[in-house]
Order: sequence, then C-alpha cells, then structure tokens
Amino acid sequence: MRLFVALIFFFLFEWVAFRYFSFGISNWGEMGQLILNNIFWSNTFLALFAGLGLFIKPIQDWISDRFTFIRTYIISGYIGKFLLLVFFCLDGVRLFFVQIINSLFGTDWLTTQSLSIAQIGVFAFIGLLSLLIYGMLRNRHRYQLHETDVSISSLPHSLDGLKIIQISDIHSGSFTEKEPLKKAIDLINQQEADLVFFTGDLVNSIAQEIEPFIDVFQQIKSKYGVFSILGNHDYGDYVAWKSLEAKQRNFQQLLSAHERLGWQLLRNEHRVLEIEGEELGIIGVENFSASHRFSKYGNLERAYSGIKEGITKLLLSHDPSHWDFEVTKAFKDIAITFSGHTHGMQFGIEIPGWFKWSPVKYAYKQWAGLYQEGKQYLYVNRGFGYLGYPGRVGILPEISVLTLRKGEKNL
Repeated sequence: MRLFVALIFFFLFEWVAFRYFSFGISNWGEMGQLILNNIFWSNTFLALFAGLGLFIKPIQDWISDRFTFIRTYIISGYIGKFLLLVFFCLDGVRLFFVQIINSLFGTDWLTTQSLSIAQIGVFAFIGLLSLLIYGMLRNRHRYQLHETDVSISSLPHSLDGLKIIQISDIHSGSFTEKEPLKKAIDLINQQEADLVFFTGDLVNSIAQEIEPFIDVFQQIKSKYGVFSILGNHDYGDYVAWKSLEAKQRNFQQLLSAHERLGWQLLRNEHRVLEIEGEELGIIGVENFSASHRFSKYGNLERAYSGIKEGITKLLLSHDPSHWDFEVTKAFKDIAITFSGHTHGMQFGIEIPGWFKWSPVKYAYKQWAGLYQEGKQYLYVNRGFGYLGYPGRVGILPEISVLTLRKGEKNL
C-alpha cells in the first residue's frame, strides 16, 4: 500500500512539474524543446529504475563511478524540479491576488500564467542541474592548499616556522578510485610538513570502508609524525547493527586502521613532543559537540590533565562548536584548536581573501578557515572528502598548511 501511494505521489509530482516545464519552454523552438524534454524525462526514468533497482540490490552495491553519476543526476534533477514547482506556486499565489483585485476594483488584469515566471523556473532547473553535475565531475578531487600563518606570542623562538598540515573528514566510504587520492597525498608530502593532523571522520559509517585505501593514506609523511582523532562518523552510530558486539568489533577495526596507517590516535589524551630543544603539547579529544544531535565522547579535562604548564598547546577536536562551548572558556592556554566536520557544506561561494559564504554558516558560527578570540585560534578545515552529494560547488576540498610564527597578530 505504501509503495502504491508513493508511486501515485511520484507520478502526480512529475505530471505537474512537466506541464509547467513545457509551458516555460513553449517558445524555445522545436530542437530546444526536444533536448530539454529529453533531459527532463531521462531524469524521471532513471529515478524510477533506480528506485526499483533498490529492491534487487542494496544501496551499498550501487557505489561506483557510474552509479555515483546517476545518483547525482537524479538528485540534482529533483532539486531542480522542486525549484520549478516553487515558481509554479509563486505564480499561483500571484494569480490568486490578481483575481481578488479584479473582483474588488473591477480591473481586468490578465489571469493567466506568466510565461516569464515559468521561464525563470526552467532556468533554475537547468542551472542547478548543470552546477551540481559540474561540481561532481570537476570539483570532488580538486584539492586546494590553504596556507595560513598563525602568530602565537608564547611560541618559543626555536619553533618559529613550524609547519603543520591538517586534513579532515576523509569519508573513505564515498571514494570510488585511488588515483586522485594518490595525487593529493603527493601534494601533502611536497609541503615537507613537520606535523600532520587528521581531525576525524575517516569513514562514513563502517570501518571496512577505509580498507581499500590504507595503502594510499599510509604514504603521508611528516618529520615528527601524524596525529589523528575520531569524528562523529567513526563510532558506527549511524548503522543499525545486529548486536552491540558487532558495533564494538567494527569500532575495534577502525582503531586498528589508524594503527596500520601509522597514525598516532589520540583518545582523550595528549603527547608532548620535543622539537628543536623545546616542548610542544598535542592534545586530542574524541568527538564533542555543543549540539544535542551528536554524541559526546570527548573529555578535554582528561586529555589535558597532566600536561605541563607554559608549553605551547595544540588541540585536535573534530567539531568546531567545541571551541566556543568549552575551549575558550576553561582552557585559555590552548593556542590553536584544529577542527573539521562542517565540510563547508560542500556548497557555497568563496573568493579567497575577500568573501566566503555557505548555508552551513547558519548552523555553525565557525565553519571554514581561521578564527580568533583573544590569544586563542580555531582553524576549521573544509574537508578532504565528501558525504552524500559526491562533489563540491564553490567550497573545494582542502589541505590546510599552517605555519606557526612567534609574535602577536590579530585577525
């Protein structure tokens, strides 16, 4: 019965959308109408066949470059069709008020649909579809170096110039090929970093997702080591496990993956490194968010406990909301917090050095780049991988390069 109702809704949605779509392209010429009608209906039939296909194969069997393209084409098309119907509804509201005005004042304004509004809806459909497909084909592996100097007054002179690379949100379950990843790792290694930090979300849901890429990420090199933490996706909380034991086995496999990668996983603990005769504290907490939507595994008090006073302290914490919630209030000698999590929503507008905007800013006060409060800094990485939508529009995948400098400088 549910399937029947869903199909009725599906075909009703398509019928209304297509009628308005056809009206919008009614003066576009025979060839233009033929091409656009084929785009519209190919999207519909692919959605129908994909929906039926899920009854034959589970969704995890559909992850490949070919099916990634199909899924993106379907999702992009339906977002575009939804926008088309938004304009249809706006035109309907306009007609409603025109009829009221005509009846009240005896005017004879036209009470037919506006071709101009319909065409704006068609342009919105085509534009969004094109933009999202471009974001998948061109941008999902278009890694950007973001180089930033961070001035710390308490930094020892011998650590001036210390170079740290940060990557975050790998989401290995979304990857379908190795070659672009190898190029990204080469780019990381070309920076000859002193330290590399990974700030969580190695997988989408299950530990097995990283296995095909262990040999790739093992190649990341740095002078003093690679340090990592866990993100909200690393705990297996978004999977309906058959048993608690199965979830625990998955988690142990994930911990083992960090070890085989050669990364030093910090689970509410710290390390003190001796570099150029000076000590540097690296603190790592498990996932901690100010939001109730995410589980709180992190314990900064435990991670911080026992670390020496007076040394420069760097914190790895996956969710940037942790910074305002606790770090800047109770741990004021932590110089820099490194976070990720937001991905910059994988969608937005960014003109380096001038302007950046993404819808995620309405959920996270700090969502991409460097932030400062007093003498404390937060750096939010835009993410290495992708989740859900297999691409990026405007906000590209990031490799952060932070160079520590002795001194004071306000943003």
